[in-house]
Amino acid sequence: MSLNIAIVGAGAIGGYLGVKLALSGCKVTFIARGENLKAIQARGMTLIQEDGTELHAANVQACSIEEAAPHDYVFLTLKSHQVAPVAQDIARLCHERTAVVTMQNGVPWWYFYKLGSAHANRPLESVDPQATQWQHIGPERVIGAVVYPAAELVAPGVVKLIEGNRFTLGEPSGEKSERVTALAQAMIAAGFKTPVSSDIR
Repeated sequence: MSLNIAIVGAGAIGGYLGVKLALSGCKVTFIARGENLKAIQARGMTLIQEDGTELHAANVQACSIEEAAPHDYVFLTLKSHQVAPVAQDIARLCHERTAVVTMQNGVPWWYFYKLGSAHANRPLESVDPQATQWQHIGPERVIGAVVYPAAELVAPGVVKLIEGNRFTLGEPSGEKSERVTALAQAMIAAGFKTPVSSDIR
């Protein structure tokens, strides 16, 4: 299945995902900066697999977040503390139906969204102090994810996989929506183990 995906944070996990999704037929745009951006624009992205073989995705786009266009799915593969500073810029990557896949392990800023409790739909101040992500990204866009693999960016435009290929996805509401199902199918087609959880928290 060919999906239109932007990956914000073309580092270890973002690069790993992007190469395999691009090679499976998805349209992938890496949102990057500095030497990493220059390398991807010039040569594409390379993945060194666990057995040492290399996969090269030449057919990827790369740009700064200021130059980006809207996509159907936006993967946030930055570290948790790096998301808030770019949250306002994420809007330029989104149209009205865009899903934002948060790939930071740990308690997420959208934790209470659609959660049946006294705290339902309340921003989580400990990880999103000014509710920056809640306001600019929007919890209604979120697909949650648990990241199991380990990888490292060994050079600009080159990622080395250490181990793992499992990414669990889930809607905050627990429903098996069309958007999360389509994404899981695309990731499975790219070679990942991608179960959809009814309780992603």
